[in-house]
Amino acid sequence: MGDHKEQPLRVGAAVRRRRRALELTLAVVAERSGLSVPFLSQVENERARPSRPSLERIADALGTTAAELLAAADPACSVDVLRAEDEGIPPEQARLRPLVRGHHQLHAMEFIGDHDEGREFQHRNDELMYVVDGAVEVEAEGRAHRLGRGDTLYLSGGVRHRWRATVPDTRVIVVAVADHIEAIEDRPRRR
Repeated sequence: MGDHKEQPLRVGAAVRRRRRALELTLAVVAERSGLSVPFLSQVENERARPSRPSLERIADALGTTAAELLAAADPACSVDVLRAEDEGIPPEQARLRPLVRGHHQLHAMEFIGDHDEGREFQHRNDELMYVVDGAVEVEAEGRAHRLGRGDTLYLSGGVRHRWRATVPDTRVIVVAVADHIEAIEDRPRRR
């Protein structure tokens, strides 16, 4: 191990998540912490790194500690391998396998075997469904789509959908932008 440098943590995302969970405005946090709104905004957007004393003032304003905020921070660059054999579930069981560990901007799951078709999903953000093997039927916005091996379906955020495997041992990978990410809407450009 030796003296490898610690990865820089993106604490801004943790600050923003905490502030939003408490339903506080930047102005309120600025007032409570004695820091400026522009500085807090830069911290949340990872354009400024708060000093330890500043981070402690932000944490106080959010009713938490600097250590807690750092613990909830995202690694700036992380590489994580998740091995197929890590799950330890018999392959004959219908199951769900997370493909991403921890709190990240992307969620990814592998569905193996049948799936509860009665459940309707509606995600805040965009989602991609890829059929690794087998076949599925997806009902989205009142239309049925049949997908086979290698087919992909893209659903934008807010689209209601449900799906089911139509062949045994079907494998589907679903990748979605995590719900805590704010989708940036395309605004019309001014001429």
